Amino acid sequence: MKAFNEFFISSIKFSIVAKTSFLSKPRLLETFETISALVIFFILFMFTFQGAKYINLYSLFDLKNALIISLNILNLILLNKISNNFSKKLINWYSVNKRSLPWRNTKDSYKIWLSEIILQQTQVKQGLPYYKKFIKLYPNVISLSKTSEQDVLKNWEGLGYYSRARNLHKASKIVVEKYNSIFPNSYNDLIKLPGIGDYSASAISSFSNGELHPVVDGNVYRFISRLFGISTIINTSSALKEFKTLLNKLISVNNPGDFNQAIMEFGALVCKPKAPDCKNCIYNKVCFSLKNHSVFDFPVKKKSSKPKTRFLNYFLIVDKNKKIMIEKRVKKDIWQNLFQFPLIETDKNFNKSLIQDYLKSNNLPFLETTGLKLVETVSHKLSHQNLKINFWINHVEKLNDSSVYVEELSNFPFPKPISSFIETFNKFLK
Repeated sequence: MKAFNEFFISSIKFSIVAKTSFLSKPRLLETFETISALVIFFILFMFTFQGAKYINLYSLFDLKNALIISLNILNLILLNKISNNFSKKLINWYSVNKRSLPWRNTKDSYKIWLSEIILQQTQVKQGLPYYKKFIKLYPNVISLSKTSEQDVLKNWEGLGYYSRARNLHKASKIVVEKYNSIFPNSYNDLIKLPGIGDYSASAISSFSNGELHPVVDGNVYRFISRLFGISTIINTSSALKEFKTLLNKLISVNNPGDFNQAIMEFGALVCKPKAPDCKNCIYNKVCFSLKNHSVFDFPVKKKSSKPKTRFLNYFLIVDKNKKIMIEKRVKKDIWQNLFQFPLIETDKNFNKSLIQDYLKSNNLPFLETTGLKLVETVSHKLSHQNLKINFWINHVEKLNDSSVYVEELSNFPFPKPISSFIETFNKFLK
């Protein structure tokens, strides 16, 4: 029996070492786990068989239960070993290399929430000024809830993906009404708020409350897929579950917040999309993609469809009092609830004569003039759309109530290409 116990302990030690060495080789790791399970089954069978001589147990049920319990124990031992090695190394790197950012110096879930929403699909250098502005204007959730959506959109102007701003405002009102103005810090509460998905809820709850929820964003997908050679297409419904399962095994149980910060920071600073710093990567000796010269093959993405091209014709209708027509975009489309000049969208790029014909055929008499002039053409790219934008100007005698004074334009939230045009608008006035 003594010899058997020594063999069992030696087997566990070997399993830990071997599994750790296979960390960067998922397929080998999977094979190893299968072999280990078979070995353990044999060991347990022998152990149970020997024990049965003394306690008279020959039941398959007992053997099955013993096997399940032992496999779970061994699995915990192995996973803890791997997790501790990976997370410790990553957190140590983070402690030395992390950027000093204001939202990293607080446990305030409101401030962390603001930073996470602002930084979605946005680089830190672009998002940081907006974060500082929002914290100054709306230092707490109550102040944010009391302002208007239009003000929020105006302060968000230029950051893009305006649905984030609309959801930001909606969520603030819900928190005031349902959570007594105390911003939640638990995953289960956060996930219920508009604009918050698995990533945001995981990030906020781990940073502010130490909850054990690994984050999965673009940086994490890229880093982990390269490290382990994961070829799962990341923009599919199954990818999140697969990566979360792996990260649940790797995350630091004692410090999930720093682990999540670290893994995103590592993806942003080291395992970058186009210029990864493989030479100084702390995992370069075990990285699957580096060893196989396939760094840029990961992550694997589903090919997106060809971007749609849209032709937008904006009309700057100005009267002699320097009043100009504007309108609000209310349809569920790009830039919803932002303002614009009267718009005609066409299926191709119109010239002046075609525009005049179009206006006449659509009964737009206020534009029927020979003074119509194309003053600027710009291109603007969105995630899945290419916009060709024409700005036309036309002077009329007097406008109706749907107009504002030109100097008041700065009070309204406009999409980025329009707000940029407005900055130089005066040169087109008579």
